[in-house]
Amino acid sequence: MAMVKVLQAMAGAKHGGAEAFFTRLAVALHQAGQNQRVVIRRDPERAAALRAGGVDPVEFSFGGALDLITKRRLGRELRAYRPDVVMTWMNRATSKLPRGQFVHVARLGGYYDLKYYRHCDHLVGNTPGIVEHILRHGWPAEHAHYIGNFVDTDAGVPVPRESLETSTNEKVIVALGRLHANKAFDVLIRAMADVPKAVLWLAGDGPLEAELKALAREVGVAERVRFLGWRDDTADLIAAADILVCPSRHEPLGNVVIEGWARAKPVVAAASDGPRHLITDGETGLLCPIDAPDALANALRQVASDPDLADRLGTAGEAAFRARFTEEIIVREYMEFFRRIAR
Repeated sequence: MAMVKVLQAMAGAKHGGAEAFFTRLAVALHQAGQNQRVVIRRDPERAAALRAGGVDPVEFSFGGALDLITKRRLGRELRAYRPDVVMTWMNRATSKLPRGQFVHVARLGGYYDLKYYRHCDHLVGNTPGIVEHILRHGWPAEHAHYIGNFVDTDAGVPVPRESLETSTNEKVIVALGRLHANKAFDVLIRAMADVPKAVLWLAGDGPLEAELKALAREVGVAERVRFLGWRDDTADLIAAADILVCPSRHEPLGNVVIEGWARAKPVVAAASDGPRHLITDGETGLLCPIDAPDALANALRQVASDPDLADRLGTAGEAAFRARFTEEIIVREYMEFFRRIAR
């Protein structure tokens, strides 16, 4: 059987979990020998990352409703490449795709409004919860599929503690993500008031930065919270961590959990959809209720004060990662999926 030809189209934001995974998957598919064409919104950094991995992307503007040029250019690309399968990522790329003689798959990383996907043949969710959302909206089970994510497994070089004004007798708690209400970093900052001898390294930017800094001053932990802004060295931050924390109110997947597992770090998380699906409480991490600073503080203190518990959680998390979320496993699942649905 001839190799299935796949075109992937992504028109996402500059930063984001789905965008980062798109780049990882495109490169990994290329390295696994998948015949593919990759189309992205113009972004020099994303294009450079793809080219560094051997993928030469086609770049279009993917503007708003008045952008008619992108759809025409996509049409020409489809006619020239003649893919068997097209996989679009999120709303804009999906809405810009012309119809054609191919199987149209959309990959969903959240609980999106499915009105944008009504012309698709198949939908892929990266969590069972997203697949349940798809099914609740009337999609037949044979056209709704679960394929998880894999993460960057670079071991990283630990960020020197002194570079972030952290002493060797303090526990380093690392949190990653956009400074947005969904991520519940306000809950984490309140929890830090009851986690002594620990410093929070919070990597991310977003609209709540000033508000969160004011909250840290209000609850008396400003001297133990480092606001790091957007960072490209997350592997190095995780390598330096004693605990990785995911306090989110809303988290469809929780890549940060898998990133911690991949590096055998103990993970503490609020029981939003993604972490609740991933973590076996007390075995591969600790779960606590959403929006509960006291419970989150208690879980962080347990791990910080008990090295044996931290080691057990980290070891079991790494085993869960290797069983379910390695690059090899996820790439194989995508390639088998493409072969199965191709006309």
